[in-house]
Amino acid sequence: MTAYQIDGTPGKPWLMFSNSLGTDLRMWQTQVDFLKNDFRILRYDTRGHGGAGPRPSPATLAGLGQDVLDLLDMLEIERVHFCGLSMGGMIAQWLGIHAPQRLEKLVIANSAPRIGTPQGWRDRAAQVRATGLDAVADGAAGRWFTPAFAEREPERVAALVATLRGGSPEGYASCCDALAEADLRARISGISTPTLLISGAADPVTTVDDAIAMRRQIGGSAMLTLDASHISNVEAATAFNLALADFLGDIMRPATPT
Repeated sequence: MTAYQIDGTPGKPWLMFSNSLGTDLRMWQTQVDFLKNDFRILRYDTRGHGGAGPRPSPATLAGLGQDVLDLLDMLEIERVHFCGLSMGGMIAQWLGIHAPQRLEKLVIANSAPRIGTPQGWRDRAAQVRATGLDAVADGAAGRWFTPAFAEREPERVAALVATLRGGSPEGYASCCDALAEADLRARISGISTPTLLISGAADPVTTVDDAIAMRRQIGGSAMLTLDASHISNVEAATAFNLALADFLGDIMRPATPT
């Protein structure tokens, strides 16, 4: 069962958000608060996260993408603007390749067509299945945020880490399995949906170079680099929100030089 939440203004264009690995739909609250007057907003928990339990079959990127299409069908929503971060950004790419007819515009944040290495994801999945999420959660703040932000906003960082720590080990591990097999490098050049790429200048997981490579492959795409680490929608919320409003409203600001 997919857990989801609808906010915003009836009759406005649909905007859908997809969470990163180890988080849930609450990671987008600042974006919802900023954009709710101009959009009908759909957030959901990726399978195995938040209120969405893991599925009985092994997770794949195609399966995670199909979950989005199934939810849109269930809610009778034909087309959406779609914004995903990290794992959610890979889902966004899959949709851009396989279901462009369901998309208006695409925002791919802090992501890449191949994240990490297959063995790295398999090792993490095995670790989580064996010992739970504590070890992964212990290192999450350093992967997700710059030290300056973690010092400035300790409660926000702690809340996100607590979500990861309290999550489903099997749900997390299953998504690691999906990421181990996910490689869209040879296919993203087929994305024709208007696309904005957002990167974090200090992101150690999906780098600015990853975003530059994607911009070269996705024809007509725009790119913006924010002063943030991996979860840029939280760390650089104001800049992220303005970028979304400008891009989705057809008044895109100049991209940060890279």
